[in-house]
Amino acid sequence: MGYCCAMSQIAPRSDHPLSMRLPPGDIALIDRAASLRGRSRTEFIRDAAVREAEAAILESGLIRMSAAGFTDFVAAIEAPAMPVAELVALFKRVPPWGRKDAAR
Repeated sequence: MGYCCAMSQIAPRSDHPLSMRLPPGDIALIDRAASLRGRSRTEFIRDAAVREAEAAILESGLIRMSAAGFTDFVAAIEAPAMPVAELVALFKRVPPWGRKDAAR
C-alpha cells in the first residue's frame, strides 16, 4: 500500500561502522579501562581515537604570524628568564615528608 514510497525517503546514516582486529590481551586491557571509566568499549575506543587524532592534527599545525609578531616572539624566547615569585616560594617550602613533625 504506499510502503514503497516511504522506503525511498530513508535518511542517510550519520555514523559509519569501523571494524578492528585486536589480540585478546588488548581487548581485555581496553575493557578494563572502559569499565573503570564507566564507558562501553565502543565509547572508550572512540574517545581515545578522537583524542589522538586531535593531538596529531594540533602537533602538525602550522603557526602563521606577521613579521612583527615573529620578531616579538623571538625577542620573548631569547630574553633572560625571570623568576616567578610564586614558584620560588613553592620550591623553598619543605615538603611534608621532610618535616620533623611528620608522622613516621
